[in-house]
Amino acid sequence: MATYTVHEPPLKEDEARPDPARFVFVRDGFYFWAFLLSPLWMLRRRLWLVLLGYILLTIAINVGLYLGGASTAVMLAAGALVSLLIGFEAASLRRFTLARRGWSNVGIVVGDSIEAAEQRFFDTWVKDEPRHAMPPATAMPSPHAARRPPAGSEVIGLFPSPGARR
Repeated sequence: MATYTVHEPPLKEDEARPDPARFVFVRDGFYFWAFLLSPLWMLRRRLWLVLLGYILLTIAINVGLYLGGASTAVMLAAGALVSLLIGFEAASLRRFTLARRGWSNVGIVVGDSIEAAEQRFFDTWVKDEPRHAMPPATAMPSPHAARRPPAGSEVIGLFPSPGARR
């Protein structure tokens, strides 16, 4: 089972409550595509500041290793280790970017898939929402208008009376 953090978008000007379709679920764990194609993954996820930091870090590491006289194999290994680090920390990088853009972390949910996690989160989210105000008393039916069982009926509520015919 995967663990997801749930992020709520900032409200738009015309919104009273956030649109549930805009919520983002970020899975914890290793991101293979972030490891394999780090810059492209960052571009796809619109992680501009993270991409800038990645480029500056890799340039600094490569220049430092080159000036230190490191071999090509060492430079490739350093690049692979940075990519491995990005693969492990990809979820944290996405959370950082979402928080910087004003999104708030509203919970953690566990599920077999993203769909199961979404279903589980929104079931709980709807249940925990404050209920709307009760309708005015004029719209409520009077207690005397409730349906009563016919006279001589053997059923009270959902259960028959003891000793009655079945």
